[in-house]
Amino acid sequence: MAETNHNFNVLNYKNEFMLNKLAASELVLNEDGSVYHLNLLPEDIAEKIILVGDPDRVAKVSKYFDKVEVKKNKREFYTHTGTLRGERITVMSTGIGTENIDIVMNELDALVNIDLKNKEFKTEHSALQLFRMGTCGSVNPDVQVDNMLVTQNVVGLDGLMHFYQDYEFENEFSRNFMEKFPYPKIKPMLYFADWAEELGELYKDAKYHGNTATFPGFYAPQGRQLRLKAVDDQFLEKLNDLGVTNFEMETSAIYALSRLLGHKAITVNNVIANRRRGEFSADHHASEKNLIEWVLERVIK
Repeated sequence: MAETNHNFNVLNYKNEFMLNKLAASELVLNEDGSVYHLNLLPEDIAEKIILVGDPDRVAKVSKYFDKVEVKKNKREFYTHTGTLRGERITVMSTGIGTENIDIVMNELDALVNIDLKNKEFKTEHSALQLFRMGTCGSVNPDVQVDNMLVTQNVVGLDGLMHFYQDYEFENEFSRNFMEKFPYPKIKPMLYFADWAEELGELYKDAKYHGNTATFPGFYAPQGRQLRLKAVDDQFLEKLNDLGVTNFEMETSAIYALSRLLGHKAITVNNVIANRRRGEFSADHHASEKNLIEWVLERVIK
């Protein structure tokens, strides 16, 4: 009897899937109908969304808004939505790492492209504009701290996109990187993506445009060694030789998932450290303020 019930449930699930209806276990919602982790309803977000890592940075951004109409949070995901110069805009914290970006990107897409009440895909696709505003370290000795760097190409070393079907991306940067990457154990995890070029036009006056490496950790993946040794104490130098300009922990997932889901994304980082020269921003709080004002001025003129 137990086996029969199991088969019946599987068949029901398959039938629902074929009818374009998502099972409750696939799209988890809160009691009020909001998406599970972000705690948001479709009307809570704007088309233009600024993504920051640190929850404390959300209020630092939204204080520049003309008004804030939505303030919600759950876990590390804080969201403020309001208006800036008459246009609706959202700022949201993602926390650290591509595993969090996986949650953020899928749930943001669900808010605009899935009928949450009926758990069905919408027939018309909506495209969000996603602006990551973050900080990074540079592996290029020529990059000066406290300057803006826009990510054009990105390599992910975290392996996330290998869990998704149908993701493929290749360009000159990725081909060169894969050909010369010298770490066979890490190589299978690599994937690549690039910016939404039309959003790049907003930031064409940035001091630097470069190629970013997204790492799955802060210590050994970024060449830091405390009690544990990194795979190679020349890791950052070798990445720079392969064309990498800077590194952080989120952009590869934002860019790649945006490509799969049909959204547009760009990352602007303020360089607060140059690891090759051992330099750190003399006043990273002032540098952060400058970043926020610089990005907002260009997101909404």
